[in-house]
Amino acid sequence: MPSIDGTTGNLPSGRVAIIASRYNANICDSMVQAALQSLSDAGIPEDKQWLIRVPGAWELCWAVEQAFQHADVIGAITLGCVIKGETTHDEHINRAVSDTLMEQSVRSGRPVGFGLLTCNTVEQAIQRSGGTVGNKGHEAADAMLEMLRLQTKMR
Repeated sequence: MPSIDGTTGNLPSGRVAIIASRYNANICDSMVQAALQSLSDAGIPEDKQWLIRVPGAWELCWAVEQAFQHADVIGAITLGCVIKGETTHDEHINRAVSDTLMEQSVRSGRPVGFGLLTCNTVEQAIQRSGGTVGNKGHEAADAMLEMLRLQTKMR
């Protein structure tokens, strides 16, 4: 049975929005650099990379909504980090943001790369933003790029 995927192929033209939290700055900045590198490696020129900074993870969804108001924005990469504290605050943020980002992607027909770290400790976040577990910035950007290629093939 023939199958298709987005691991190879052409990317559509347009801008990619990287929407990143400023909260937990060192962790998010590392993911931003990784995402930018993935876009550059895929051949997306700097003038088509739109970096948008927001205060925290909660604001990622609003910024995606605003970015998708621009017809030339073909996809988004969201980057943030929520670390568990003494209360359940993290659970409420993580669930609301995760659900909303998925809804935005499905509703808009544009891929949203999910780079929201939901960690129990700072050490876990460090390991997922360039440490021994890799960098979620690369993963989120690469997933969004793969979905863009797949979308092109499915049309």
